[in-house]
Amino acid sequence: MLAALPASAQDLLDRPAAPPPPDQQPPADSEQIRFSAEQLEYDSEADVVTATGNVRLFRQGSRLRADQVVWNRRTGQVVATGNIAITNPEGDVAYGDRIELTDTLRDGMVENMLVVLDEGGRIAAARGSRQDNGVIRVEHAAYTGCSVETSDGCPKEPSWKITAARVIYDPATSRIRYSGARLQLFDLPAIPLPAFSHPVGGGNDDGLLGPDIRYDRVNGVEVAVPYFWSFAPDRDLTITPHVFTDALPVIEGEYRELNDLGAFRIQGFGTYSRQSDDQVSNLTAAGSNNEFRGYLDAVGHYQFDSHWSASTSLRIASDDTFLRRYDISRDTRLRNNVTVARVDRDSYLSVAGWAVQTLRLDEKQGMQPVALPEIDYRRRLGLLGGTMMLQLNTLAITRDEGQDTQRAFASARWDLRKLTRWGQEVTFTAYARGDVYRADDTLLTDVVRYRGEEGVNTRAIGALAIDVKWPLIGSFLGGTQQLTPRVQIVASPKVRNLAIPNEDARAVDLEDSNLFALNRFPGYDRFEDSTRFTYGLDWQADLPGLSIVTTVGQSYRLSSDPTLFPDGTGLTDRFSDFVGRTEVRFRDFVSFTHRYRLDKDNFAVRRNEIDATVGSRATYAMLGYLRLNRNITLDLEDLRDREEARVGGRVAIGRFWSVFGAATVDLTDRREDIYSQADGFEPVRSRLGVAYEDDCLKLGLTWKRDYEDTGDARRGNSYLLTLSFKNLGR
Repeated sequence: MLAALPASAQDLLDRPAAPPPPDQQPPADSEQIRFSAEQLEYDSEADVVTATGNVRLFRQGSRLRADQVVWNRRTGQVVATGNIAITNPEGDVAYGDRIELTDTLRDGMVENMLVVLDEGGRIAAARGSRQDNGVIRVEHAAYTGCSVETSDGCPKEPSWKITAARVIYDPATSRIRYSGARLQLFDLPAIPLPAFSHPVGGGNDDGLLGPDIRYDRVNGVEVAVPYFWSFAPDRDLTITPHVFTDALPVIEGEYRELNDLGAFRIQGFGTYSRQSDDQVSNLTAAGSNNEFRGYLDAVGHYQFDSHWSASTSLRIASDDTFLRRYDISRDTRLRNNVTVARVDRDSYLSVAGWAVQTLRLDEKQGMQPVALPEIDYRRRLGLLGGTMMLQLNTLAITRDEGQDTQRAFASARWDLRKLTRWGQEVTFTAYARGDVYRADDTLLTDVVRYRGEEGVNTRAIGALAIDVKWPLIGSFLGGTQQLTPRVQIVASPKVRNLAIPNEDARAVDLEDSNLFALNRFPGYDRFEDSTRFTYGLDWQADLPGLSIVTTVGQSYRLSSDPTLFPDGTGLTDRFSDFVGRTEVRFRDFVSFTHRYRLDKDNFAVRRNEIDATVGSRATYAMLGYLRLNRNITLDLEDLRDREEARVGGRVAIGRFWSVFGAATVDLTDRREDIYSQADGFEPVRSRLGVAYEDDCLKLGLTWKRDYEDTGDARRGNSYLLTLSFKNLGR
């Protein structure tokens, strides 16, 4: 029933009966009809006007184009024939072989009708009517949001269509209503839809959304059918019942709002069930009694004026395994944050609070930190031709069953950048800071080097640095290359580090990103003292279709005294390990990044990280590999060695069909980490699926497998069926 537009109507679809120039249009409230035609005949006896040849009629936003228009002035009937296109003020275009209208151009009957909606989609029928209020009624009709012709202009069947005994489209509400409807998907049997309606285009309206169907080992078959309420264009609510064959239902709700100050979203899950009695750890309570289990996820951001803003991110779960059990998230820690900030051109103020919930079965919640308040203020000033950055910071960390820490510091950093007449870029840096710390219950921290001393302690920090870069640029293989030697000298007196607790500077490792940093410890609780020289080389080549960027470097420390860096981080001895990064891009087809660290003594690879993408948008492969071979003592859990491989990709097997998949494998063995449960090749998770997507339909089937039991979240297979119709609104 749905067909491609005739060739003569193609131009009308792009430019449907353009109105006359503004200086020739009647007033907006005028009832006058203006028209143009190549030839005009008038029968004075019958009072009939006949216009032929590219006829165009205009009245208050309604427009008509046809080969011939016959207007009976006595009856007010207007009959148009030949290449007809009639456009309403909303932009919807109706095509037909013959249209009978009143002289208002607002209502009438159309034969062989095709309506192309301005918001997307089209309605076709053998006969229809257009009423004075713009409502279109058609009998024995069909609707689709799909294109009905190929890119070459040949007719094709749409991926889906809705046929009905009666279809009513109201442009005022942008909604289509059906009576006796059936949904036809490809050549599959039609699905009856006795009473059905939907908005057109991207509009929002109340109603059911597309269902999700899933199967997994623990919950059985799952069917989720969302219901959507649109309170306003900027406020909506979605309630989704998840029904399982092997578990009690789960209710999901999501509320979204966009207002003058900002936006926020609140999502929640809830059910009444029990956790399995076969927990893998006795740290998580288990029992046979049903109890409430759920999850809350809320994010928001408000901009009060050009400077002040507030943001929040809240994630709370009722127990350790709820998110994995119902395949909501694989996160092992949930971070909660509330921040109020003021930002202008030269200053920054942030007042924040943080809390962490652990979902790891072998960790105690009482050991997780709560940071409240965290206050950070920074001010930028011009001084002696350079830039002075002043900072005030305070932080309080508390734990129910662990060490408590409070700190406050004030710092000043001055940077001066100069260019010499030989082209060197020289940066002078001076840094000074004073700290006050208080630590309580330090014996509750297992790692001695993280504790600090009990009570109140102070610390002074100072550093001077000179950083010199000398970029050398020239032609190379039809393109350009840039070679940049770099040398940095940093001098800092002995710092009283061990008296201070270490909360935020634990995960230290030498990388290309911190090789030239003033302090190569992350965070504020540790500062690298002594004097060191850092040297490196950057090279960049920009060739036709090819880009290569590489960097390599090392540092040398003057003092032979022991450092705070743990063995294996590459920074313990006077000479550091070699670190580097190489990036290669070939057009839009290849992207390759390699990060590495080589042992200074035997060139053993201590860090080897590869990320690569090869292919086009339709067909591509993604590869990832990480190996940390640092031989760090096992008491530092933040720095354990590991080895992991990741692979993923998508292959287009037709214009609309594709196959996709991904897998993550833990390659760690007990030689690298004696606490590891992997055997050297332990799949973590994998998925494989097939998808169809065209201009109006998304269809997919995905298989996923988890290989780890975590409480009542069991290993096994799961399957997900997704179906989404475009141009059916939301």
